[in-house]
Amino acid sequence: MGHETKAPTETTTTLVFSYGTLKRGFSNHVLMQDLIRSGDASFKGVYQTLEKYPLVCGPYRVPFLLNKPGSGQRVTGELYSVSPRGLSRLDELEGISRGHYVRQPIRLAAKEEGGDLETERALSSCLVEAYYAHKSYEEELWERNRRRSFGAYTEKEARGYVKRNDRPQHLSFLDHIRIFVSSPCD
Repeated sequence: MGHETKAPTETTTTLVFSYGTLKRGFSNHVLMQDLIRSGDASFKGVYQTLEKYPLVCGPYRVPFLLNKPGSGQRVTGELYSVSPRGLSRLDELEGISRGHYVRQPIRLAAKEEGGDLETERALSSCLVEAYYAHKSYEEELWERNRRRSFGAYTEKEARGYVKRNDRPQHLSFLDHIRIFVSSPCD
């Protein structure tokens, strides 16, 4: 038999919808590239949310998906299949245990023709997850953005993005959000 490596099965991987800085060409994609290199993630294609959702920017041009189906626009992003180890690294980046984001299901539709059949089947059974803004600040973020959102996080929306290490370190992520939502709109 030897030590052959088994291909990950459906039960061991999670489909993760990436709409922001984890996408190709954006600042946190280096983590996704690491996961792909180590076999902990694979790119599945470009997809769009089935329903409309608000996609907005918070402090430092950080993107947030708000769990408010029916508001906003259909959001375009990238779909990745991620191992349990890869998922725990993404959860860490997204601050799941610290109340920054929450990972919850989302329904997608293929953005372009030619998605693989296995992925299409998984999508129809709603096994896809996305990182949404935490409920504790979601509504204020929506109001602060004057209930305006965009359909994709592009270079235009990302202009002015500040990497985590370049932000004031004496404030927490949630402090930055509180300051942002309480400051007047430009």
